[in-house]
Amino acid sequence: MKISTKGRYALRIMVDLAQQQSSEYIPLRDVSERQDISEKYSEMIVGLLAKSGFVFSSRGKGGGYKLARPAEKITVGGVLKAVEGSLAPVSCLEMPENICPRAGGCVTLPMWRELERRIDEYLESVTIADLSNQSETTGSDYCI
Repeated sequence: MKISTKGRYALRIMVDLAQQQSSEYIPLRDVSERQDISEKYSEMIVGLLAKSGFVFSSRGKGGGYKLARPAEKITVGGVLKAVEGSLAPVSCLEMPENICPRAGGCVTLPMWRELERRIDEYLESVTIADLSNQSETTGSDYCI
């Protein structure tokens, strides 16, 4: 499993929105500039985040994006799954039901399942607030 640029940028956008601590909508142009992400790529990412219910959007004057719920309630795992799809370490675990003809006798399948469980457990335990607070505590830019 490798997290793509899209996944990393989605986390950066979410942390940026969390750090604004505003009930106002934040223009995507401002977020894109702060994060050094092209506005076009940011638009695609926030579209996925909005569709998954992580951000609210508003068009027109005073429009932009804001978190749909408190940063403490948004997990890294949820955000990554929204933009990446499956985080399965092997392709045979990407579907709800493993259809691999070798699954019944596969000696490595239990290991892959456990790896997937541990990855999911960890990513679901880290919130956008955790990342935001870590950045604020260290006083440095975060590298995601």
